[in-house]
This record gives sequence, C-alpha cells and structure tokens, in this order.
Amino acid sequence: MSYHIRKYSPERDFEAVKRTWQEIHWIEPDQPDDFLAAFVKGGRSLVAESGNNAECLVTSKPSHLRYLGEDLNLSVVTSVTTSHVARKQGLAQSLTARLIAEDAAAGAIVSTLGIFEQGFYNKLGYGNGSYEHWITFDPADILVDEDLRPPQRLTSKDWSAIHQALLNRKKRHGACTILTDTYMEAELGWSKGGFGLGYRDGVADELTHYFWATNKGEHGPLTIHSMAFQNSKQFLELMGVIKSLGDQIRLVKMREPAGLQMQDIIRTPFRLRIATEKSGFEHINRATSYWQTRICNLEACLAATHLNSRSIQFNLDLTDPIETLLDSDSPWKGCAGQFTIHLGPESSSQPGFETGLPTLKADIGAFTRLWLGVQPATGLSITDGLSGPDELLNDLDDVLCLPSPHPDWDY
Repeated sequence: MSYHIRKYSPERDFEAVKRTWQEIHWIEPDQPDDFLAAFVKGGRSLVAESGNNAECLVTSKPSHLRYLGEDLNLSVVTSVTTSHVARKQGLAQSLTARLIAEDAAAGAIVSTLGIFEQGFYNKLGYGNGSYEHWITFDPADILVDEDLRPPQRLTSKDWSAIHQALLNRKKRHGACTILTDTYMEAELGWSKGGFGLGYRDGVADELTHYFWATNKGEHGPLTIHSMAFQNSKQFLELMGVIKSLGDQIRLVKMREPAGLQMQDIIRTPFRLRIATEKSGFEHINRATSYWQTRICNLEACLAATHLNSRSIQFNLDLTDPIETLLDSDSPWKGCAGQFTIHLGPESSSQPGFETGLPTLKADIGAFTRLWLGVQPATGLSITDGLSGPDELLNDLDDVLCLPSPHPDWDY
C-alpha cells in the first residue's frame, strides 16, 4: 500500500482523523468535534494519505523553551497518531521526521515531545528529559497557614484566560510555553469532570494563578493537571486552597513544580507513606522521564548559551539518525557534522575541527541532554551515546552545571 504525505486539510481529512483518534481511544464517540478541531488548529499538521483517506496524522505547535534566562524558538510535537489499518508501515516515523524538518526550516531551533515508550523517538534524534516527580499526599497535611481568600471557579470555557495565565507564569530553566491558545481549549474540553480554582489579581482582572483538576470520587483522589503562578505568595495561596479541600478530599496527586520540593511542605510524609502502602489512597512519590528533546539548530542553541563559568573549547563529532529518514529535497538535513565548540559566558559552534583540541563524540540526543542540563557528561558517557577523554568529560561537568530542566507544562 502506497502513501502520500501532504498538509492536513480540515475539510478533506477531519472525519478520517476523528475515526483514527476514536480507534486508538484518544477521544470517545460522544465527544464534540469542536475540541479535536481546536487541537489540530494553529500549528503544523501533516497526514499520510492512502486511498483518499488520511491514515496517519502528526501535529506540532509553535512554542518557547526557557534556556537559563532566554526564550528559544521551540516546536512541540503534540500528537502522532496512526490508524489500525496503517500500522507497521513506518508512517509515524517518516511523517514525524518530515514535521521536524519543516518546523526546523521555519525557525524552530529545538523540538520536544511526550513519549509512549523509550526508544521509538530516539531514532529521530530525541534524548530523554529530566525525571518529573508526581507526588501524592493528604491535602490536610499541607504546612501552609496563610489566611485564605475564597477562590473563583473556573470551567473549560475559561480556556483562554487559563492559557494566558500559563504564558505569564513564573518560568524556570527548561520551561515550555505553547503559544497556540486553542490547544488549551481542546485539553480542557476533553477533561472529563475537570474544574479549576484561581484568582484574578491582574490589573485588568486577568487570571494570575490557578490550578486545574479532576476528582475521581467523593474523597478523591484529586489529580491536579496544571498550575500557574507568578511568585511564591501566589503558589502558597494555591496550596492553601488545596489544603482547604482536605475536609473531604483524602488524596491529591500533582506534578512537583520546578524549583520546589513538595516534601518540604507536607507534614509527616514518611509515616503516611508506610500507613497507606498498596491502598487506593497510597502516599508515594513517583519519578519518570516521559518527555524528550532534540536540538534542531546547533549554532543557534550554542549562541544562546551564556554560562556563569570558565571557558573551554573542544571538537564535536556529532551524528544524527534523522538524516537517513529525510528525502533528498528536505529543507533541513539534521545536525550531523564536525564542529569546533566554545562554551563559556559566550558560546559558539563553528564548522570543522581545530587541530590540537580534544574531541567529543556524541549523537544529537545525548548532546541535547548535555546542553540542556539533563545529565552530566560523565554520566552520559556511561549510559548514552557520548564519549571523550576523561579530562574533557570532567571539564564539561564543571562548565555545564545547569539547573534541572522541567517543561512545567505536560504535552
């Protein structure tokens, strides 16, 4: 069976895409079409067509990545879906490679996505991100005693205000910000039983801090899917709201916000972890790396790297597996090549090797993890596709001493 890759057409492809999404249970038959239409809107979408039917769809959204104090152009691959009749044809891989190439040619210097399993997207040059900590606790045990203002209710109709609050939230190293607001319209629309609580403290009454959650039953567990705040006072106020639910809710599950350690504000976390083991209300902290990232423009990424460190130079022998998946007329060919790298307060990448410098060998996924601060060079040399002289690896550990990156926005 032959397939033709082209741009997604809402008029031509929507029904076929909806059928695929129902087949794979990403949406249910009774859900309104509006949310799927909103999800696909406002970004890049490609399909693989056979017999006038779109059997595979990939989508991405223009976004920003906070790298130290600078926002870099980022592409977030928001979906890769293949129908039941088109599996094992290599469509998802080929279509995603094409999408990455088009986004990179259009100015995205980094790409990221969520993974269903480790390994598949590594073939496209992605490397694992940091562990995300999902912590569960009794809200009554939150150690926050500030006076509580009544929060305002939020519904899925407040998607635009919630998106704006996320754009304005406090961002730390690695933060991802999806610029397309209709993405949030779809996410909240699909959130069965979802609700939000927050505060409109902006100068024009705009939403400044909130959380969005779903509740499994009368006593929980309650899962907090997203949260935004601009400062520590707002975060503590949200935690006070969550604590106020502890009269009825017995368990809350949430992703630990970047730069914070939730255990610091939970009373007796170990005692309750033991007491609730293997129950439906178990207190536990789970760590998983479920997002991956890859550099798409090495020169631009290095130019944006301003380190508070001494300077070092080395040669980089870089490989990129995506180049074998791209057509000869692709507008972007990947990042493979030989480069001279300078790291320090001002960093750069130049084509070609410089005589006398040590050489680091890496695939693009491993080098992305190094550049982003996911793992140190000495660790990556053991577990990932990166190698070099011990002295160079130790120097890289010293110079690339970065905060742990966290998107702070699941996708």
